[in-house]
Amino acid sequence: MKIAVVGATGLVGGEILKVLEERNFPVTELLAVASERSVGKEVTFKGKQVKVIGFEEAIAVRPEIAIFSAGGSTSLALAPKFAEAGITVVDNSSAWRMDATKKLVVPEINASELTREDKIIANPNCSTIQMVVVLNPLHQKYKIKRVVVSTYQSVTGTGKAAVDQLFAERSGDHSKDKVYPHQIDLNVLPHIDVFLDNGYTKEEMKMTNETKKIMSDDSIAVTATTVRIPTIGGHSEAVNIEFENEFDLDEVRQILSSTEGVVLQDDPKNAVYPMPLTAHGKDETFVGRIRRDESQPKTLNLWIVADNLRKGAATNAVQIAEYLAKHDLVGTPEQVQA
Repeated sequence: MKIAVVGATGLVGGEILKVLEERNFPVTELLAVASERSVGKEVTFKGKQVKVIGFEEAIAVRPEIAIFSAGGSTSLALAPKFAEAGITVVDNSSAWRMDATKKLVVPEINASELTREDKIIANPNCSTIQMVVVLNPLHQKYKIKRVVVSTYQSVTGTGKAAVDQLFAERSGDHSKDKVYPHQIDLNVLPHIDVFLDNGYTKEEMKMTNETKKIMSDDSIAVTATTVRIPTIGGHSEAVNIEFENEFDLDEVRQILSSTEGVVLQDDPKNAVYPMPLTAHGKDETFVGRIRRDESQPKTLNLWIVADNLRKGAATNAVQIAEYLAKHDLVGTPEQVQA
């Protein structure tokens, strides 16, 4: 089928192209789409150069699916135009995530909710995706009451300019334009996205609100502190989970080791635990440091790591597209009839 990648020249857009290729998605024609300033440039897909086209040209070609990674304002302006043309949009920005009329999808959890009528589908926030993949099977078994999460997030979550800032500072060059309000190399910033009136950042509230929506349970209390650190391999999270029901640690490990998309790395005596360095470039979510919270009953501590450009963005979006294709949920009426 025809697939458009909107924002193909960006950091996540490039990763989407790579994931489509690696997972052998059935692409008959790849449309690389970007803003006017990038039209005419080339991206590589399956060893071939593909010329970047503009938004209007992409709509005219009528791809079955358009995977958006071009920012919230672009998604708000253009996703409805693609949808009106019968194109199913999988959007990686925050634009549609909390829209009550749009599905917020992590395929392992709630892809079964998707229908042919869903023409704009939201991809969740990167830090939320990796957390709920681990939380969901435990919630089904023990019922989660409350989650306390602190994140350690890669600069790749901000984009190429942030990576450039990190490596410039590391080389001693502090002349580059700053993406962050402070130096990021040899530093830690408890500041991701903008601060809100309640003292939390938008990133922190995304984790709270998106978790409830994805897991279809408003009773789950979530509080987050999101932190930017000078790494590039992926996001890490220290998660404290209070359950309504008692749990057994061996059973927790068994549940997680048999969960789709989750890899258990929990042998701390031999220094085996998830790290951004070893999660980098992989599609799975890694979990370890599993232990009981000894300060209160029915509470678990664990450590979650995933590559934020992969499962946290590109891979999750491509998995949504795979589900749509497999279950014949895409295409304009004319395409379906043909």
